[in-house]
Amino acid sequence: MRHTDYYEVLGVESTASENEIKKAYRKLAMKYHPDKNPDETASEKFKEISHAYEILCDPEKREMYDKYGEDGLSGGGINSMSPEEVFASLFGFGGTGHSRQKRGKDIIKPFSVTLEDLYNGKTTKISLQRDVVCSLCHGKGSKSGATKKCHSCEGRGVRVAMRQIGPGMIQRINTVCANCDGTGGVIREKDKCKKCKGLKVVEEKKRLDIYIEKGMQNNQKIVMQGEADQEPGVETGDVILVLEQKPHDRFERQGDDLLTEVNISITEALCGFSKVLVTHLDGRGLIINHPAGEVIKPGAIKCIANEGMPHYKRPFDKGNLYIKFNVEFPPSFWINPEQLKKLEEFLPTRTEEDPSTRPEISDEVHLTDGDFTEYGSKKRKGGNVWDEDEEDEEEEEEHHVGCNPQ
Repeated sequence: MRHTDYYEVLGVESTASENEIKKAYRKLAMKYHPDKNPDETASEKFKEISHAYEILCDPEKREMYDKYGEDGLSGGGINSMSPEEVFASLFGFGGTGHSRQKRGKDIIKPFSVTLEDLYNGKTTKISLQRDVVCSLCHGKGSKSGATKKCHSCEGRGVRVAMRQIGPGMIQRINTVCANCDGTGGVIREKDKCKKCKGLKVVEEKKRLDIYIEKGMQNNQKIVMQGEADQEPGVETGDVILVLEQKPHDRFERQGDDLLTEVNISITEALCGFSKVLVTHLDGRGLIINHPAGEVIKPGAIKCIANEGMPHYKRPFDKGNLYIKFNVEFPPSFWINPEQLKKLEEFLPTRTEEDPSTRPEISDEVHLTDGDFTEYGSKKRKGGNVWDEDEEDEEEEEEHHVGCNPQ
């Protein structure tokens, strides 16, 4: 006689396939899982279906159960899994007999780099202070590993509190036990490891090699697997460095392209030049030959192909370098009037005014140096270059309010 019919618990036939058993367990586990259904009877049901699935999903256990029932499982040296391990084996990893190992936190740190580092690549070192499992007690906290169950949480590592949040409404809150720090056990003072003082971990300083690859981007991450803080029985997290590119005084980066500004004289803009105009991020001088007669206008942008940033993982492929030209004009009265007349003979002719377009009344005025930013700041503050009556300002304000689109 069978004490429990595992097939009946899962609601499947004894001839059910492995996929049918998995499908049935998934449906029932999601329904009765304690996180979904806090009722005590649901918790017992969850344990029952998890145990049934553990037996039926394993071909050897299922064969033993089909032949001899539950009695055949008791003496076969079969290891039992907890309901949580069964749940994790299916929903977390898809295997059987293995629960998902808890993973420690990652250490995320910003890491400043220059544009030269990202262009040329760089190998450097960082010092890291982290926790490592104590080598004397091997993470047990005591030489013998002697621990006793925490009386505060009864060995569960968490404490459950009930809080009423309204009429007939009670909220269940799980908190980490402060007495055992969530481990479920405590170590007596005399049994604590002399090296880690019962903490199970000790601090360690470690130097890590960091390789910045050519073409890496701002905010790109460098991941060093398994170099974060260690904890006993926990998969060690990663150290993640987030690259922060420092501003550059000559180049601006946009993706794999670079932009820089250079100053040339008006003579070079009109008559051409041949010289090192740009010193690149690797120290190379870029000689630019610009033909005479091909005029470069102020603010013009020219492109040098394949002289931008290296592509990440393809450093021999590069973006473009763009140059914005600022043309420097000579100071006022830099040559005498006679020389100006000779210069004018070589310059394009003046644009002559059409007398017929001149207004009947014209006043002769004079130009002076002015700062338009001062005018703009007055406008931003709500003022004006010219004084206006307050009544006019009020009328203008009322006009804007009346025209507000619906």
